[in-house]
Amino acid sequence: MNVDRVLAISRRQAYVLQRAPQRWFDVVVWPVVDSVLFGAIGVYFGRQQGAVAASAAFLLSGIILFHVVFQAEVSVATGFLEETWSRNLLNLMVTPISEVEYVAGVALFGVVKLAIGVSVVSLMALALFAFEITTLGLALIPLVAVLLVVGWSVALVVMGLILRMGQGAEIMTWGFIAVLLPLSGIFYPVDALPGALQPVSEALPTTHVFAAAQEVVRGHPLPWDEVAIGAGGAVVLAALSVLFVTRMLSTFRRRGYISRHV
Repeated sequence: MNVDRVLAISRRQAYVLQRAPQRWFDVVVWPVVDSVLFGAIGVYFGRQQGAVAASAAFLLSGIILFHVVFQAEVSVATGFLEETWSRNLLNLMVTPISEVEYVAGVALFGVVKLAIGVSVVSLMALALFAFEITTLGLALIPLVAVLLVVGWSVALVVMGLILRMGQGAEIMTWGFIAVLLPLSGIFYPVDALPGALQPVSEALPTTHVFAAAQEVVRGHPLPWDEVAIGAGGAVVLAALSVLFVTRMLSTFRRRGYISRHV
């Protein structure tokens, strides 16, 4: 892997964010909206039960961790979409840069966007609802690591779909995340879901990560068994997503789908 090429891709992504103010919507506006929305819901229901701080902490910790998946996925997927929107995909494919170098460059700058987005939602939670995500302590490290892998894996699936189906598949950038939100048990236990959806929820690595986070918010030790299940699922998902995007790239080249992007 050529480090200079990876850094060049990251630099290009930085220029896009710098010169296109609308790209800040995912990084700043959504985190602010989510922190206000779920913090207020937590306070409201907490007042009904006499446990305002606990309810707000429960929801805010969930939405902050959810933004790790959201920002990791959206930053990489929209980074690739930028190449299709600007008709730059053909230029990339005739350069010496490899697929791994490209994804690494986009993911590297995606980490910067993720840091900005998660910082915004964390600061809003602290300023508006006096909730500090750092109260989760070192438990944040394995939880965030698993969520990062899940977010990047979903982004690779989206990239594969765009290669195979064209720009019409770009809706899946936000569509997959919208599906993960209710199925991952972020704000409620899995048994609150309809019976038919519970096995689907249990199969998602994000469900076990959020279940572990909720135990920590309640003041219990980090349940490593849940983290291990989530990590195992994330590894399987990552392997499948790499296989999927590799096959879609092969089909893209063999059938000449580049003509859709010129």
